[in-house]
Amino acid sequence: MALFDFIKNKEKADKAKSKDAKKETRAKSQKGVKGKAEKPKDKAATGLKSSKSAFRILKQPHITEKSTDLTKVNQYVFRVFSNTTKAEIRKAVQDIYGVHVEKVSKIKMPGKKRRRGRQIGWRSGYTKAVVKLRKGEIIEVLPH
Repeated sequence: MALFDFIKNKEKADKAKSKDAKKETRAKSQKGVKGKAEKPKDKAATGLKSSKSAFRILKQPHITEKSTDLTKVNQYVFRVFSNTTKAEIRKAVQDIYGVHVEKVSKIKMPGKKRRRGRQIGWRSGYTKAVVKLRKGEIIEVLPH
């Protein structure tokens, strides 16, 4: 069982190295700041780095009869990538359209079964986001 002892010792050494690296980064961050050290910012608080990445979150506006009726209540529907968060969607809409978002709702639409003769297949599902804007703000989704 000496082989397993070697692996265990190696794992312990790796953990010790990572703890030392964390201590060094904490010490560096505390040198420049008097008093308490700064807490690391979470992903939602920092938002997107630039508006270029906003186009990687929103795929396209989801234009249907129901979604155009929602524009009367100041809500707009977009197709988004499935792994994005509500905070990222909010930031992307604000960056692209220059509006203030009050609320974001995400909906996962399931794939649907489709047949062509005897062949059975599935249409892929998608994720859409319903974005509610401040009163008085609009987005020009459909060009006139």
